[in-house]
Amino acid sequence: MITEKTFLERSLLFAKLSSIAYSDDVAYVKKVVKTLGFTTVEFYNKDGAQAYRFMNKTDLVIACRGTQPSEFNDIKADLKAMPVMAETVSRVHRGFKAEVDELWPMEQEDLGRKTNARKNIWFTGHSLGAAMTTIMASRCNCDAEMPDIQEVFTYGSPRVGWSGYCKSLNVTHHRWVNNNDIVTRVPLAAMLYTHHGTEHYMNAYGEERKLTYWQRVKDRWRGIWMGLKKGSIDSFSDHSMTNYISNIEKMI
Repeated sequence: MITEKTFLERSLLFAKLSSIAYSDDVAYVKKVVKTLGFTTVEFYNKDGAQAYRFMNKTDLVIACRGTQPSEFNDIKADLKAMPVMAETVSRVHRGFKAEVDELWPMEQEDLGRKTNARKNIWFTGHSLGAAMTTIMASRCNCDAEMPDIQEVFTYGSPRVGWSGYCKSLNVTHHRWVNNNDIVTRVPLAAMLYTHHGTEHYMNAYGEERKLTYWQRVKDRWRGIWMGLKKGSIDSFSDHSMTNYISNIEKMI
């Protein structure tokens, strides 16, 4: 049962599931998640939008796939940054909403089954998958026929919607940010976009820290310098799901 795990253990589990969600080899995915305690796997795939449902006797996890550079629909979704009306209140990212619209009817049907009513429901995702996860959790939370959500875990999430939309999301959301991860800074705040959830910031050394604004500025420059010494561009390497997993493993 996931609720019996510590916060960091849950964070690591959902980071791994978010990474696994990038694979469309269902047979491989079933084999891997079995080692993590899940006995049932459902793959949702429509017009490039993809997600998995991982399930066992007590838990049901929806893991949305992040951006695949080879998938034109993913790139198109990321670029459609103009806000549109959300199903709940205020405005949300047009491209992210469109990806969720493709999958939601299938997931809504699954989540609404009576057999799932007593399961603990979790949502997780990385990058584009993190944004999709947040929107799905919002829809689930606003539907009286849907089961209650336990928690949402996201990694390298972009901003999803306007302030009014994010304030309306009455869900527990743990949002991991790795140092200079560039995706967490888009769409621009100047477009009125904001983040949702409790931020868990990883510093340049991969440690979770609560820093002041100027401490974070200093830490980000440190991360850039450390990246240059390794021959990498920190803003992009910090977005890697592998680095998120590695950092959380070191914390446990």
